[in-house]
Amino acid sequence: MQGKRLDRVGHLIQMELSQLVLTRVKDPRLGFVTVTHVDVTPDVRSACVFYSVMGDDKAKKETQGVLERAAGFLQREIGSNLKLRFTPKLIFRRDDSIDMGIEIDSVLRSAKGQGSTSSEKKQ
Repeated sequence: MQGKRLDRVGHLIQMELSQLVLTRVKDPRLGFVTVTHVDVTPDVRSACVFYSVMGDDKAKKETQGVLERAAGFLQREIGSNLKLRFTPKLIFRRDDSIDMGIEIDSVLRSAKGQGSTSSEKKQ
């Protein structure tokens, strides 16, 4: 039963952070950020926030810095908007799974393109 509660709390934090990053964080260095998942510890004292960002490596590093600097503000806003006994400390981690998925897709498309040309030559 505890796991379902943690999932619900993580989802609430994810939704709230998505709105806060979109509307309240006014840093021009902040890239196009999507909060993909939030893992909350069993004692709800900290939350690992996974996010993805579009752009090159420089934009990704700047976004990480902006989010780390805004963590206190975001934590305070979450505490005031969500009724939790403890407001979790936010730890931001970049989620590279989308980038890896795009890379795998391009490799598969290029392999499919090479495979179809070799089968056409055989006919």
